[in-house]
Amino acid sequence: MNIWGAAERLGISAERLERMLGRIVRTNDWPEPRLMRFDKAVSGIEAGTVVFDDGDIVYGYPKIRRAMMLAPAIKRHFSGGLLVEEKMNGHNVRVARAGGRTVALTRGGFICPYSTEVAEGQIPSEIFDDNPGIVLCGEMVGPKNPYVPKDVYSAEAMDFVLFDISRKGKRDMEGSKAAHAIAEEYGVRSVRLFGSFGIEEAADEIREIVEDLGSRGREGVVIKDPENLLSPVKYTSSESNCRDLEFAFRYYNDYGQDFFFSRVVREGFQAAEWSDAAAEFEARCLRLGRSMLRPMRETVEAKIAGDEIVQEAEILVRDLQTAVDFEEHYRRMGVRAIFEPPRAARGGFLVKIKRLVLSTNDKTGSVIQGQLW
Repeated sequence: MNIWGAAERLGISAERLERMLGRIVRTNDWPEPRLMRFDKAVSGIEAGTVVFDDGDIVYGYPKIRRAMMLAPAIKRHFSGGLLVEEKMNGHNVRVARAGGRTVALTRGGFICPYSTEVAEGQIPSEIFDDNPGIVLCGEMVGPKNPYVPKDVYSAEAMDFVLFDISRKGKRDMEGSKAAHAIAEEYGVRSVRLFGSFGIEEAADEIREIVEDLGSRGREGVVIKDPENLLSPVKYTSSESNCRDLEFAFRYYNDYGQDFFFSRVVREGFQAAEWSDAAAEFEARCLRLGRSMLRPMRETVEAKIAGDEIVQEAEILVRDLQTAVDFEEHYRRMGVRAIFEPPRAARGGFLVKIKRLVLSTNDKTGSVIQGQLW
């Protein structure tokens, strides 16, 4: 890989890029094509940015900031009308053509073999033939998702859902209108667009949308500027916050405290802004408390019974080599997991994965044996 050429395209000095190699910037030669990826953000370059061996750059997807108080945030951030889309609950990928093939990059800049197989099956190659350099930004969702398994979507396995597009070598996203136009032209599934709203009525309309989404197990919304001149804002349902807590408290010692704290704080702001009546507030309190205590209790009881605490997931692959490659992908990311033998199924092969949750296992085991906190 040409360090000088990559540095010039990134807008940094070759000497600085060379100093970052092996620390902030790492090289990956598997799976092909070979690339450099940024583990952390530096010099305005987003984490997850990838430089392929041929010099093509796919920048990391920018972080979307969150509204805590919906109405004030809308009035402060947006100046005209706005668009509201569904925020899907899965894992973020950027799909591009590299080395003559379709690849799906995770948020961290890894080529995920499983996500790549899904993208190859669901995204027509013509989209890359007709639009050289296009990068499809989307979410992989569905029950057969090893990163975020959710059975609230209509997918039988895992689906790619488009929410934005960009171009190789460009940091900017092209926005909702461009993404939906591409999706319609090529028959790619895209996120649900709820419509366009004025500033004054937006908060009330979004609240109704979010309450409905929450009641159906969905995550929330992303609020966007129609002309793509302002950065988008996200807002999530109470049910989504609590489901995140329910999952994380099951593996309480493997998640950072900020993960727990931020979701509890969201609940406080939402309860205040929405002026929960007594019964609504009581229901929110019970939902929040149950989401934390029940999984913790189940984890402790399982460990007392002598069981190992594991995260279980299942993937559906068309090609058995994809499962082999995905196991290697996990290993390279430092994830310890047990892959059970594949089972034939409609559409391919099912593979159950048991991800080892070492810190929670060790901590829970020592505490039930009398270790002090």
